[in-house]
Amino acid sequence: MRRRDLLKTSGALVGAGLAGCVGGASEAGYTFMMSPSEPVEQMRAQYTPVAGYLSDELGSEVSLQYASSYSAINRALGSGNGHMAEMGPIAAALGVESENVEIVLQRRGYGSWTYSSVIVTREDSDIESLEDLRGGTLAFADMLSASGSVYPLDMLKDGGIEVGNAPKNDSGAEFDGTWSNHAAAFESMMAGQADAAGVGLFMATGDDGEYKDGVREVARRDGLARAPIVVSPELSEDEKESFVNSFVDAPEEVYHGESGNPDNDDDNLWFDAVRPASVETYESMIETARGLGIEIDLLDQTAEESAED
Repeated sequence: MRRRDLLKTSGALVGAGLAGCVGGASEAGYTFMMSPSEPVEQMRAQYTPVAGYLSDELGSEVSLQYASSYSAINRALGSGNGHMAEMGPIAAALGVESENVEIVLQRRGYGSWTYSSVIVTREDSDIESLEDLRGGTLAFADMLSASGSVYPLDMLKDGGIEVGNAPKNDSGAEFDGTWSNHAAAFESMMAGQADAAGVGLFMATGDDGEYKDGVREVARRDGLARAPIVVSPELSEDEKESFVNSFVDAPEEVYHGESGNPDNDDDNLWFDAVRPASVETYESMIETARGLGIEIDLLDQTAEESAED
């Protein structure tokens, strides 16, 4: 399919809703759900070529639906009102636990299928080890962020620091914790409002891969599987296979956003390839989440807090 045709096709699909999409493809086609990880217009611009390409490959229209929360995605795919979705790894793992989603693809970003989580502090601070964070203040990304919450908490736990009810709240923890997003957590630490921050390595490093000026590493965990693409268990096995094969074989232009410009960071997707995956790909994340007592109800808690913001 030519780029012009792909965009023309997908542009007509972005605003379509969920009506009539129950189980497999109906007259209304498939619905690809986007998480609220970035503003709606930015997500639409990023995924518009994806919808157009999949529509052509699957022979049925694929519409984009911006979800209000991961909880909404979980419910929609579980009921068959949604068919495919992009999700964070922990949210997807919880969805698998509830039997509402199936992991079928893993995304590759920044040249790797895995990424890293770090706990960082300011270079001029007295903090040199995890033990030094006992009684301190820590800023995290959102509660279900693997690199910005779950793994930093696991590192603290392994370092002998009591994490209490975190990430639900900091009750019982040997630190004062706040949860927001990667950028806010990092900025809070740099401004001296928090002693340290738990974030993805990407937030603490520059384009050269080195830590930004004034930043010192306290702890690090490598090898986290990058985020998945999931499908509804209500799809037939043939539909799942067609979706997986189509996405794996997608041309490079699908990842370049609505502008079609690979240098336009505003609408380029953060990932540039996918490969088949399953729940086993994320087994270590699931075990880590279980170790922190994270359960499916946390999806609803984060949804409620997002609605209150």
